[in-house]
Amino acid sequence: MVGKKSGKALLREEGLERTDNNMEQTSWPVIQPINQKNYYVDFLKRDEQFLAVRTQLDETRNKMVKQAKDRDRALAQGRQVNEDGDVDMDEDEEEEEDELSAGNKTIVIHPGSQNLRIGLASDLLPKSVPMVIARKAQMSESEEDGGEPMPKRRKLDNGSIEPVPEKRFGDDFAAKFVGASNDLKVRMRMNKRKVLPQSRDMVTSYNRRATYDTINEHNDTLHIDWTDVSKQPDYVTGHAAMRISEQSKPRYKLKWPIQHGWINEKDYPSLRALYNDIALIIEDSVRTELKLDLRTRKDWQQYSCVIVIPDYYERTYVTSLLDLAIQDLGFSRVCFIQESLAASFGAGFTTCCIVDIGAQKTAVCCVEDGMVIDNSRINLKYGGQDVTDEFVKMIIYNHFPYADINLRRRYDFLLVEELKKKYSTISEADISVQLYDFHLRAPGQDTRKYTFKIYDEVALPTLALFRPEMFDHRGKLVGRRKLISRSYDLYDGKANDPTSAAQNEILRAIAPPEPIPEPFRPKMNGVNGLIKDEADSRRPSIARVQELENGTPTPSGASSPLRKSTPQPDGQMPRLNENGTPNPDDSMIRQPGDDTMMEIAEQPHPLQQQDPFYLERRDDILPIYPLAHAVTSSINHAARGSSSKTRDLYNSLLLIGGASKVAGFPAQLETTLQAILTETGYSREIVVGRPPREIDPEVCIWKGGAVFGRMSRTNDSWVTPFLYERLGERVLASKLMWAW
Repeated sequence: MVGKKSGKALLREEGLERTDNNMEQTSWPVIQPINQKNYYVDFLKRDEQFLAVRTQLDETRNKMVKQAKDRDRALAQGRQVNEDGDVDMDEDEEEEEDELSAGNKTIVIHPGSQNLRIGLASDLLPKSVPMVIARKAQMSESEEDGGEPMPKRRKLDNGSIEPVPEKRFGDDFAAKFVGASNDLKVRMRMNKRKVLPQSRDMVTSYNRRATYDTINEHNDTLHIDWTDVSKQPDYVTGHAAMRISEQSKPRYKLKWPIQHGWINEKDYPSLRALYNDIALIIEDSVRTELKLDLRTRKDWQQYSCVIVIPDYYERTYVTSLLDLAIQDLGFSRVCFIQESLAASFGAGFTTCCIVDIGAQKTAVCCVEDGMVIDNSRINLKYGGQDVTDEFVKMIIYNHFPYADINLRRRYDFLLVEELKKKYSTISEADISVQLYDFHLRAPGQDTRKYTFKIYDEVALPTLALFRPEMFDHRGKLVGRRKLISRSYDLYDGKANDPTSAAQNEILRAIAPPEPIPEPFRPKMNGVNGLIKDEADSRRPSIARVQELENGTPTPSGASSPLRKSTPQPDGQMPRLNENGTPNPDDSMIRQPGDDTMMEIAEQPHPLQQQDPFYLERRDDILPIYPLAHAVTSSINHAARGSSSKTRDLYNSLLLIGGASKVAGFPAQLETTLQAILTETGYSREIVVGRPPREIDPEVCIWKGGAVFGRMSRTNDSWVTPFLYERLGERVLASKLMWAW
């Protein structure tokens, strides 16, 4: 047996003994590898590293340095300094400071579909200018399509026009009109209101016999001065454009750059021409309405600009307005504010639900502590213009004496707007047979005085806001996406436009089912037979879908997008439950022999699985929904199940917009909401109010923009030409008060 060897002997025999002198192999420093788990840099992770933020900090620092120098200079001159360190200025200096702080150098712009509100931030009220421009054309808008009046007349088979007013707009309109009138009578009787049985006969019999009286121009004290185009200007804007004769030489055609809250792509050949018209309307309004002589670019650089944009905006629209204000007009700085936030500023509300009924769009949005709740934004494409169209149809149906009224004619359009504003009401105490008169003033003609009787036509068009299926929505999507496509992210390809859960819910309720893409579409053989192909292997079965959805709440019939997205006949709205959610469509009820088709219909759409807001990317859906149900949907998504927040929002409903100024409208909205929320327990919390301090609901949004423009010391949203030149539209991500 061999004896045990020592450790040193083993190291020596095995060659493991260390023989070096413990010196480094090189004198170069050894760099240890980076630990990937703790790898960290602070590049572009601090606010000071962003140009927009760094510029703002530099301005604040320069302002503090200037105040310190002024304080030291005042102390050296023996002047008094306040406790806060401010220098007691002379009267002239204080007056100059007050002038700057009052907003005399800030122009507030609120562009709309029908009117432009514009004024200085120091003004008490803005100037309302029609958002229209007239340009030379072969014929005016009233002469196009054969000069056929709007609303359209019904044509018979032989090509002639229907002579009977009751049948002029078709049987569908007549049935809706008579049905809405009967519903109003029933409600008035329930409220103990007196309803005469022969009211409509009294109106029609008088209007058939009514004639007009002629008034000479020298006897008409309110005659209109029509616009003189003998010098043939290239364009005319605002009020002057609405006063151009249809028979002028040369002819002028009106163009409205903004329609239904969208850019009017239908009437323009190029995007440059469209934004050029917007710039011309704003520029002429500043010079004629605000009396500011701004001719050179240096003059425009003396003024700042606040632009009010919709809550549910499109990014392309905002960036285009920014480029227009800085590059084309030349303002020294520009900032943006959303309409609902501006309305809360103007009314002095911190938490409220804004219901804005404009000329061609209706917006509902909730505001909490000075911030817009994104998921509560709703944008509907109807408003006061639809009420005007319905009003004209109804008075013509009742043999209006001026039966040749044409909304395409400019003086007729102004006449109808005047009649609607003067006589519209939904107060049941004022709905009765009334005798009124109006004066028709047309260019080149003597003034005509008409007398007419009217009954429930003063209320039914406004009540149609709660039943929008009565409106005619044809043509509102014509030309959509003709010039402007959606904005998509360059890196991930996702859409940049904002989304809203409340808007998406409404679109699911009204959207027709989108056809299944070809890779996911099964081939049919016979009535109920299926031929499987290679796409079926990629399509999950019903059992697999149920397995994947285990642990998640099963959607009910009211919340299922497929059950709510069945097309309705004749453009009717889906039937609604008491809580405002659509009923499941009867066509989705399972029938014998329909098992295969039900399995196909019940499976989620492939595009919906990838993007829950894919319906908002579709341009074939026109958002039309009853007003009261839109309000409940907005508040439900804003409160997120919180009962206290829900009560606060229902208790502070703010009704604004020109179309909401009808007498009795707040009470009607409150009554309708109480009927919807009877079972929820919130019916007693509903309070619909107007803007306080006697602020006109039409200008409440502009007033809030003016307040925002005067916040010079706390407003960090200004975009200067310096920042826009270097960062472009990316500067909005750091300057806007909401997520861009």
